[in-house]
Amino acid sequence: MSTQTIHTKWYVITGGPSSGKTTTVNLLQDLGYKTTIEVARHYIDLQRINGRSTEQVRENQRNFQHKILNIQLRLEKRLDPDQLVFLDRALPDELAYYNYFKLEPDSKLINSLHKFTYKKVFIMELLPLHKDYARTEDSNAQKELQKEIIKVYKARSEPVVMVPVLSPKQRVDFILRNL
Repeated sequence: MSTQTIHTKWYVITGGPSSGKTTTVNLLQDLGYKTTIEVARHYIDLQRINGRSTEQVRENQRNFQHKILNIQLRLEKRLDPDQLVFLDRALPDELAYYNYFKLEPDSKLINSLHKFTYKKVFIMELLPLHKDYARTEDSNAQKELQKEIIKVYKARSEPVVMVPVLSPKQRVDFILRNL
């Protein structure tokens, strides 16, 4: 059973942990563009409000990835494919994380990966790792996740643009010049 792929006007902003994705997406939102949240951080924030620590939320990595996948699927399903939107990560990021953690991807993930195509994918070059309450990776994990994200997106049909390390405003300008 083959489903039709929906071609969207969505731009993905992605990259490994601490690459400036959310800062860039927030600046694009400040300029009036429609954007999405980073689902993993949002989920961790909600769980922390309910009294769970980041470690408790992430102690079962498969369960954590599955929760993130379900939220990301709902988020993308609700978006208008004809509206220009900047996504703070997208479904293919889920595959990169499943691969990194050596988890067998859920059939739901595999079946959903080609539901949408994105207009373009912007992969942010890594910044120095900045640890915070939600980011548990070390610099080695940061680099390995970056490689996995690049591999997953380059295996897809969308154009991929690497965003160099620049000031946040310069990164936004770079992205807008390369739409």
